[in-house]
Amino acid sequence: MVLAGLFTIAGSFAQTTDLFNGKDLTGWEIYGTEKWYVRKGLLVSESGPDAGYGYLGTKASFKNFELTVEFKQEKDGNSGVFIRSSIEGTKVTGWQAEVAPPGKNTGGIYESYGRGWLIKPDPEKDKALKYGKWNKMKIRVVDDKITTWLNGTEMVSLTDEKIGKAEGSIALQIHDGGGIKVYWRNIKVERLD
Repeated sequence: MVLAGLFTIAGSFAQTTDLFNGKDLTGWEIYGTEKWYVRKGLLVSESGPDAGYGYLGTKASFKNFELTVEFKQEKDGNSGVFIRSSIEGTKVTGWQAEVAPPGKNTGGIYESYGRGWLIKPDPEKDKALKYGKWNKMKIRVVDDKITTWLNGTEMVSLTDEKIGKAEGSIALQIHDGGGIKVYWRNIKVERLD
């Protein structure tokens, strides 16, 4: 169960909280016209008729945390998990841990509307992705350091001053271009500040 009130308590927060309750989009906000809905306990993101970018962002803001999320890609499967982000319309400011088809840098860190790719995983790590099956991504952000794991394999680790200064929502992305469908479940966060 999502306990939205707990997100605003200042100080230490040492327990893991479910960001997705398996029933509806409580605690989240939709940006853009792409489809975000719940079916059979799963969060589904799907291209809509505009085939544009779309985001589903937390209403709560996060600084230092460890996030775990499971995803399964269908069709094109190009998506991502944004950290410390802010969104206006479909323009996002923040950093994305890439979720993409094989060979497209899943687990790498991309800065939208800014510097672009900050770090890509070594190509041999791509074998950690189980395309069309459930995958588990872990993202740990503490001050200016971000590390990602995919199915237990460390994908990248980066220290970046600009990331260190930011705070914002956690957001799931659906890429533009149409024909994309990604399933999500077990979205859990532990605050580390």
